[in-house]
Amino acid sequence: MGIDAVIFDWGGTLTRWHDVDFHAESLALAQAVVNADHHRDEITARLLAAGSLVWGRSRDHQESATIGDLFTEAGLDHDPALLSAYYDFWAPHTATDPQCRGMFAELRAMGLKVGVLSNTIWPREWHVGFFERDGVYDLIDGDVYTSEVPWTKPSPLAFEAAMASVGVVDPTRCVYVGDRLFDDVWGAHNAGLKAIHIPLSTIPPEQVGHTEGIPDAVVHSLAEIPATVAALG
Repeated sequence: MGIDAVIFDWGGTLTRWHDVDFHAESLALAQAVVNADHHRDEITARLLAAGSLVWGRSRDHQESATIGDLFTEAGLDHDPALLSAYYDFWAPHTATDPQCRGMFAELRAMGLKVGVLSNTIWPREWHVGFFERDGVYDLIDGDVYTSEVPWTKPSPLAFEAAMASVGVVDPTRCVYVGDRLFDDVWGAHNAGLKAIHIPLSTIPPEQVGHTEGIPDAVVHSLAEIPATVAALG
């Protein structure tokens, strides 16, 4: 095969898409705020606006951020030990697709590396914990979370970091799989990778990028990935 590695987006790709109430998310985040004299409504509004700002920078300038950056942008202090409500808010949306383990195993049986590259503000240990909980982390050769690097997709530097994590150097021998035509398809192509689109997500208008890429292939389930990669290779 002319392919060495397949790298995956996380949310909406390896997990099923869920619509999220971002006001409710901000209420959960607010429970980690300390030393604030503001009314809870103002705290929530600040956090909601900070989230829009942080993710806008990711979309428009490919600048990464962390959970801590949300509070900094909102002008609020927080205690990381109090993030349990925020974690619990998101936990139902983190379940790995049941087809994932069999698909990963099939790719590795084909001699391919398996990687993950996710635009996220969450720490690595949260993502690793979700994969371990669902019994698939042992089949991942390398994983990059943008909270731990300076860039987000669609920056080529983010894709290069993901390739390095699985030990490959030639982007033309890599395939990226994702649910977004800007971050994942256009971004992968701009970095020299092939791209498979899995269009099962309802992307909010404010999260749609300035460009839409044309994928090399389209699938509607993770189970289709190995045969599709073989055809691309």
